[in-house]
Amino acid sequence: MFDFQEIFHIGIRVPNLEIAMEEMGTSLGVTWAEPIDTPGQNIWTPEDGQQKLPLKFVYSCEGPQHLELLEGPENSIWDGRTDPGVHHVGVWVDDVKEETERLLGLGWRLLAAARSPEDGYSGMSYLAPPNGTIVELVTSAIKPRFERWWSGGSLL
Repeated sequence: MFDFQEIFHIGIRVPNLEIAMEEMGTSLGVTWAEPIDTPGQNIWTPEDGQQKLPLKFVYSCEGPQHLELLEGPENSIWDGRTDPGVHHVGVWVDDVKEETERLLGLGWRLLAAARSPEDGYSGMSYLAPPNGTIVELVTSAIKPRFERWWSGGSLL
């Protein structure tokens, strides 16, 4: 079972990352890490299988609860064009596969993951309960990279 103290971000889908950074940064008084613009983010979905999709994202530097802004392609899990706003909460877990399978066993639905279930989901998965919000499980193994990024360094 994951520790609620390990919830570290709120994922927000936006139609335009740069505009959202300006609007939210100014109005909420947050600063942003260096935005990431990847042409091929690994994502597996039950509908489309394994794919690489373009994704722009950024996190607020301030924490411990960070804001994550996501701009993804049309009709993807990250598409903020038709339904922008809060999308998920992100939580660090030591074992993404174990926690994903525990939640699936409780009736949650797998929406997406970095890799297929057969490949152990890799470093992240998105799950939804029958009645509630999406949770993103993120491997705690990458936490030092994110902490470096939030303090002005590079994520990659």
